[in-house]
Amino acid sequence: MRMLSRNATFNSHGQDSSYFLGWQEYEKNPYHEVHNTNGIIQMGLAENQLCFDLLESWLAKNPEAAAFKKNGESIFAELALFQDYHGLPAFKKAMVDFMAEIRGNKVTFDPNHLVLTAGATSANETFIFCLADPGEAVLIPTPYYPGFDRDLKWRTGVEIVPIHCTNSNGFQITETALEEAYQEAEKCNLRVKGVLVTNPSNPLGTTMTRNELYLLLSFVEDKGIHLISDEIYSGTAFSSPSFISVMEVLKDRNCDENSEVWQRVHVVYSLSKDLGLPGFRVGAIYSNDDMVVAAATKMSSFGLVSSQTQHLLSAMLSDKKLTKNYIAENHKRLKQRQKNLVSGLQKAGISCLNGNAGLFCWVDMRHLLRSNTFEAEMELWKKIVYEVHLNISPGSSCHCTEPGWFRVCFANLPERTLDLAMQRLKAFVGEYYNVPEVNGRSQSSHLSHSRGQSLTKWVSRLSFDDRCPIHGR
Repeated sequence: MRMLSRNATFNSHGQDSSYFLGWQEYEKNPYHEVHNTNGIIQMGLAENQLCFDLLESWLAKNPEAAAFKKNGESIFAELALFQDYHGLPAFKKAMVDFMAEIRGNKVTFDPNHLVLTAGATSANETFIFCLADPGEAVLIPTPYYPGFDRDLKWRTGVEIVPIHCTNSNGFQITETALEEAYQEAEKCNLRVKGVLVTNPSNPLGTTMTRNELYLLLSFVEDKGIHLISDEIYSGTAFSSPSFISVMEVLKDRNCDENSEVWQRVHVVYSLSKDLGLPGFRVGAIYSNDDMVVAAATKMSSFGLVSSQTQHLLSAMLSDKKLTKNYIAENHKRLKQRQKNLVSGLQKAGISCLNGNAGLFCWVDMRHLLRSNTFEAEMELWKKIVYEVHLNISPGSSCHCTEPGWFRVCFANLPERTLDLAMQRLKAFVGEYYNVPEVNGRSQSSHLSHSRGQSLTKWVSRLSFDDRCPIHGR
């Protein structure tokens, strides 16, 4: 038997989640408007491809930045040589200024408290390495991004304890849910080190309320734990209510910069979603705790951002005319594309959570389930993937407590492809469920018995959460 490490052999990566398996099915049969018109349309990918024309136009007008020149002189050698892992000062300054601009300049960020990482995945994992030891836990409200099971647990040995949120109040965090999650961790002999939230939420497509943020700050202050706010979608809030950063709420509370709660609030950011540049691998850690910044800086040597990337983006983000126009146009285009998706869903008799941010909608298909179970949700999901040829993410992969919800992305594909996807979905619902429409809304509250039987022939090919309180334990 080969001698391999526990990380190499232990099945805690989360790759068997339906979230990742849907991607695998897409890669086997990807849709192409000319070469594979019956292929699977990718609606499980949260990418922002709506404003590339603005960035490409800027590059065409500023060729020196991409050619690694400054004042007409080549700086290629300077960028090609070893750089300190603290990052280029000019880029860190441009990055914190852009973060402040997205937040309406209601808060400012100190570049000395910013640590660059190779994307938000690396940033989140680095925070966990800094704040918790193996066998300890972080609390995360459900539903949450399926990749967190990989990003936060796989190499760190830290556990995730879900904060169960429900549709009864739009999946908002409550004091009761926080306390129950904390007590559940204690029952499992897990020491809770912090709470991690995504704001705006992935997969809900909503921004957190000021009351939720105040509640979280009071909770972590009372428990003496950390709060990590993953704000990588902060620039995607396209309609009211506006995005509120946890840093803004800290400022509102007049927290002393030397206080413990000030030191225990941290932010994750990235250019992957707001600027649509996931391939550039630019993420950031922001912390008010000098020890966290020092430790994260040392760890960042395992996932640096290239000097060439920093140089190019420094020039781009320093152009205030570009950033102002980009932020406004990005909001406008996201709002219109989300409206198109919601309209298409309504024509198919499907509704969704009222969202105001993100690159996706949280879609309610509970009335299409043959029963109120996660098994029925998986059966419906497989129908949509294998027959309708749409890859969407089932709520169970996001640890949703209620079966029948799905995350559907809208910013990673052309409008004509989105229209085709909605045509396919409408035809599917009409054929299999006979759902009549009145003013674009479904009048069916549940799947008919005969249609429910037609779904039972599908053999379960995919594994999913066994609904244990602590996933993976």
